[in-house]
Amino acid sequence: MLSFSTCWNGHRHTNGEELVNEVLLLGFEWMELSHGMKITLLPGFKDAFEKGRIRVSGVHNFCPSPVEVIMDAPDAYEFTSGKPSERERALKLTLKSIDTAMEFDADYVVLHLGSVPVRRRTAKLEQMARDGQIHTRRYVKEKLKFVEEREAIATAYLERAREILRILVPYAEEKRVSLAIESRSHYEEVPSERELEALLEEFPSPFVGYWHDFGHVQRKANLALLDHTEWLSRVRHRLVGCHLHDVVWPDQDHHPPFHGSIDYERLLEMVPSDLPLVWEMNPRRRSRDIKKSLQNWRERFGNEDSK
Repeated sequence: MLSFSTCWNGHRHTNGEELVNEVLLLGFEWMELSHGMKITLLPGFKDAFEKGRIRVSGVHNFCPSPVEVIMDAPDAYEFTSGKPSERERALKLTLKSIDTAMEFDADYVVLHLGSVPVRRRTAKLEQMARDGQIHTRRYVKEKLKFVEEREAIATAYLERAREILRILVPYAEEKRVSLAIESRSHYEEVPSERELEALLEEFPSPFVGYWHDFGHVQRKANLALLDHTEWLSRVRHRLVGCHLHDVVWPDQDHHPPFHGSIDYERLLEMVPSDLPLVWEMNPRRRSRDIKKSLQNWRERFGNEDSK
């Protein structure tokens, strides 16, 4: 099922129904309510929803956006934060996101869990990759040092995320909304792939699963931090859905599909056809390019808009 994220145009509108109109013109029937969705947009969006003009596949935490945060900032409050007040705010906002999903008959909430406060090196690795150094000893040394430093301190931060999940999971089960833990683009972020597998094992609930972001995972693959195909094959059994966007080497993401290097034909073989595939576009991407990519997609893979 193809869906489209409001992250592309939510900031451009003051009326939610106008936001819906713009997405309908692109050719989508389903939408994902993304982080950054202002609470003032929800009444108009709800009107369009109740008229049957749009259907909602899911919600991306935090939705609606916290009123005290001016910019679109899905990581304004982290489950891993060292400040109890910030973790409490993250918990309350996530509970609200689950309620938002229920309000729109949506199936899931996509979660960011947080980060490890290690010296950030992802950007440096990306610059080295752009400079053609990815196969050099210097690059390998820098990458291994990064991994070792993160691994040395990550346990405590992951445990904070676990504590919040232990509260969220029973609520999600009661409301019958899936919690989808998203793959991240930066190695500083939580969870790493190893940590994600541990979380999925700890929370076997059918309402806890994995959200595969094609662009995020490809960015890590471009830095030789993982193999995209091998990783997806390992976690496919817990997939809730996917974010679709392409990556121009090595880290320019949120492009329309077929504008970068992701091999969708090979990777989609591992994704069940009934799961939501949500197009998550950078607001700078042009509508004509999105429409062209959508037409190309449907020619290659069919029109999968039913649920």
